[in-house]
Amino acid sequence: MPLTLYFHPLSSFCHKALIALYELEIGFEKRIIDLGNEADRAELQALWPLCKFPVIRDHDRQRNVAESSVIIEYLDHHQAGHLCLIPEDWDVALEVRLWDRFFDLHVQVPMQKIVADRMNASNGDLTRERAALTTAYGMLERQLSANAWAASPAFSMADCAAAPALFYASTLVPFPDEHHRLSAYFDRLIQRPSVKRVIDEARPYFSMYPFAESIPQRFRS
Repeated sequence: MPLTLYFHPLSSFCHKALIALYELEIGFEKRIIDLGNEADRAELQALWPLCKFPVIRDHDRQRNVAESSVIIEYLDHHQAGHLCLIPEDWDVALEVRLWDRFFDLHVQVPMQKIVADRMNASNGDLTRERAALTTAYGMLERQLSANAWAASPAFSMADCAAAPALFYASTLVPFPDEHHRLSAYFDRLIQRPSVKRVIDEARPYFSMYPFAESIPQRFRS
């Protein structure tokens, strides 16, 4: 295969890259990295010294590409065929990049701090992080009044970012009952074939997630 994805099937940022790969119907080889394994860690570090996944190795171009958003931009430019995840229209593309950043910084970051607190048994005060997720949900509820998808009329990079971010965040802070558009949007996301495939592939690893008991039954079976 000309592409190899270095990833872990439980990682939300890896899910984002996987959704893009499946949406664009790009062939690739998978290399699961266990950061607790010294050899795996060294292999990833040789590609990206920060030792974070996902990383794509493009063997044809002899290039390593890191960071989920950059990976999607790279795939969209070099590999996409019938579908683009970043619109050609500059203004719409800017909106897509904005909401991609929104999901990564304002949903993923507080979510990961809450998860890390449980993993480390820190028992910290997470009021701020939970409030940040609630604020993000409210912003999304307003944003989704314009389109069926997060940032444009068509599924985009922003939705690739949204699916894993909301999947995990909703196990920590459920969507408020009054956020009907957000709940409907999440249902559209998880019914997307690319997203369903990622969830199916992650299912054997769900027991490793610190809040596994909060994953809805519909995703566990």
